[in-house]
Formats: sequence, C-alpha cells, structure tokens
Amino acid sequence: MLLRLPTSVSEAQECMAEGAVPIGGATLVWATWQRDGFPEQAMSLRDLPEANTIGRETLGGAVILNRIDDRVPEALRRAAATVGTGAVRRTATVGGNIVGSTLRCLLPAALVLEARAMVLDPDSVYETDLTEVLAKGHLLLGLRWRDPITSAYRKLPGEAGGPPPLVVAAALHTAGTGGTRLRVAVRDGYDVLTEGTEYDAGSDSEQVLDDLRRTAVGALHATAWEAVHELVTDLLSRPTGR
Repeated sequence: MLLRLPTSVSEAQECMAEGAVPIGGATLVWATWQRDGFPEQAMSLRDLPEANTIGRETLGGAVILNRIDDRVPEALRRAAATVGTGAVRRTATVGGNIVGSTLRCLLPAALVLEARAMVLDPDSVYETDLTEVLAKGHLLLGLRWRDPITSAYRKLPGEAGGPPPLVVAAALHTAGTGGTRLRVAVRDGYDVLTEGTEYDAGSDSEQVLDDLRRTAVGALHATAWEAVHELVTDLLSRPTGR
C-alpha cells in the first residue's frame, strides 16, 4: 500500500481523483484491511495545514484527539478526552471519530456548538451541515463554529461489552434577539438527538428546563432526562466563560 501525504488542498484532491482511500489514524480500518486486503493507495491529511487547525472557532479533521486542548470550547475538549484509551487518542482523528465511527463521541459536542463542516472533494472545498457529512460519508477537512458563551459535556459510565454509554452535551449561545440560545444533544445508544430553546435574561433555570422538557429531548427515558437536567442546570449556573 502506498501512503500519500499531500501538503496542499490541490494535491489532496489529486490523490482523491487517483483513487487514494482517505484515512486518519487508521484505528477503524486497519483490522478490516488485514482481513480483506489493503488498498493500493491511501491518503492521510496529517501534513495538510487546513486539516490541522486548532482554535477558538475551528478544528481540523486530521487533528489527533490528544492534541485537543483548551483552545477549543469545553464540550469538544471533554469529548475528545473520553474517547477510547490513551493509545487510541494518540492516533485517532477528529474526522475519523465523527465520520468513520459508529459511536461518534465528538458529534454531540459539535452539534451543540452548531458547527459547520468544511468538506473536501476532488473538485472543490465547501461548507455544509453535519447531517449531510454523516449521510454521505464526506471527507471532513475541518469544523467551524462561533465561540459559545459556555459549553459542557458528560459521558455516563458504561458497562464493558454493553451498549454505548449515554452522552450529553450542551452549549449556550448569544441569540440574534438579544437573548440566549441553549442547544442540547444526547447520544442514546448509537442515535444522537439534538434540540434547543431560546430564553431572555429574566428566565430562571426551571423555566428554561420546562421549555426543554417539551422538546424531543424531554421525551427521552428517565436516565437520559436526569443527565440532561443535571448538565443544563450546571451550565445555567455559570453563564460566562468557556
């Protein structure tokens, strides 16, 4: 197998056009290749600057999970820190986790940040929503979002060999009306649900939670709602900071 390491977008597009299979840390495909055979060409974006950005409002698709630090919002940072083992986090990438994994531990955090995806295809680079990326398996160049007021993420303990542990993420954003917008995402099993509500400065936490309770998130089972209630209550108690 020939591993290609493009250093520019145009070079990466050339690799794609010539049939190179995109990989990140290969943590999700290596066993399959060993069983079924390796492709003739593979391509990693680890040397592509556009895929390696880390900042307050951007995260590259080729960024290794253990490189994600306090330059990004808390929800993303905590999500990355809970993925697999230390060995996995030293190899796995943002794009591999969101697009290639069935667990997608980073997805709830990205959704509550209202992140948009930068996608690389053989002919163009364009921005789209995460729903399209997941549905079509696009090559993720990176994520972009507007820095939230604050955010949080929690993964509940899981049982070895059992179903995926419940994940809850939440973020507060400044709304265009001058109020505040709350976004919440829950991973229950392999499904991810996201909802939101807006409120003004005069609203108390119970009123906000009552509004959220009337959404699809409020219709989840008791364990999920308890986790949402706890995380959102914490979030509303610290309205500033990251």
